[in-house]
Amino acid sequence: MPRTLFHDRQHAAAMLAERVAEARLPQPRVVLALPRGGAPIGAAVAQRLGAVLDLLLVRKIGAPWQSELAVGALVEGAEPLLVVDEDLARRSGADSGYIEQCKAQAWQEIVRRRSLYLAGREPVPVQGATVVVCDDGMATGVTMRAALMALKQRGAAGLVVAVPVASHEAIAALRHEADRVICLAEPIPFHAVGEHYADFHQLSDQEVIDALQSTTREKSAMDDQRA
Repeated sequence: MPRTLFHDRQHAAAMLAERVAEARLPQPRVVLALPRGGAPIGAAVAQRLGAVLDLLLVRKIGAPWQSELAVGALVEGAEPLLVVDEDLARRSGADSGYIEQCKAQAWQEIVRRRSLYLAGREPVPVQGATVVVCDDGMATGVTMRAALMALKQRGAAGLVVAVPVASHEAIAALRHEADRVICLAEPIPFHAVGEHYADFHQLSDQEVIDALQSTTREKSAMDDQRA
């Protein structure tokens, strides 16, 4: 049986936020969370760093036989970026027709989430910033790789991946895409992210919105103290 590492996402987020703070990353810093699961992780990291928090809307394309296993991912943007792990897609039976169908569904969900979570506002600019990309864990790393590729195109000065738990394979693959990878644990064997949380429920839309609002309240309180 896999060893449970975290009580829930809040527990993991608090531990990860301290590790990220210790890294003393260059300013200016922007924290981007991959919703839904990455929202509470990103909120804790942004609060600890005193950084801006935004969402990076990425939708995984899951394998036909296991939706949680990402064979590809679609990233929002003026020109949406589709990244596919061709080898994994082939081995899982995700042919081009399946990918295109999932891509259309993914885009619809991205549009819905930007409208609901962010009231349709444009993404926070990342050009020239150190960008910390947060999620609740990585199995294949395909979703995160797509996110990093999109951020490079947007002119980020530095890219940091911050996750509580990930497979060794995902970490190894992303070291070529990110300037730094901060991960609390790389369990072996690794089957699924959720196996390492006692509570890994699927977050609701409202929980994502609450995570965003928590950082807004924290920033307002800090601004009031400085005034």
